[in-house]
Amino acid sequence: MAEGESPVRLKVASVLGLALILLMVTACGDDIQLQYIPSSSGDEQVRPAQGGSLSATARVGEELFNNNCLRCHGQNATGTNQGPPLVHRLYEPGHHSDASIRSAVLNGVPSHHWSFGDMPPVSGVSKNEVETIICYVREVQRAEGIFEGDAYATMC
Repeated sequence: MAEGESPVRLKVASVLGLALILLMVTACGDDIQLQYIPSSSGDEQVRPAQGGSLSATARVGEELFNNNCLRCHGQNATGTNQGPPLVHRLYEPGHHSDASIRSAVLNGVPSHHWSFGDMPPVSGVSKNEVETIICYVREVQRAEGIFEGDAYATMC
């Protein structure tokens, strides 16, 4: 103990330091549980940047997404009370690769970031259609600034 320091002051500093470390580990861990509360005003609705321009592949992917994923993941992949927003930093390609999205759609996935429950496999969607849906999601993410340019290797 340094001269003039009280034991109480050292204990408080130690507890605060430990609390800060625990907070950082919890916030950065892969087991974060997030809560999604959609806005009643529709503020969470995003639109692709550059005047709504999507590639031809992504436009087909948008239609497939709307037919198979919209009910849970919402218009423009912004989430609902049934499922998380895919236009979110947790789903950037560096954290959830195209392969992890592909696996979630085809095989389902246990709940791990959000409290929506497990995602069941999506039936009736072919592997090629899944790739097109991923292309749509990645283009919307890129347009919304979730990641830039070709910062990650994605299928589109």
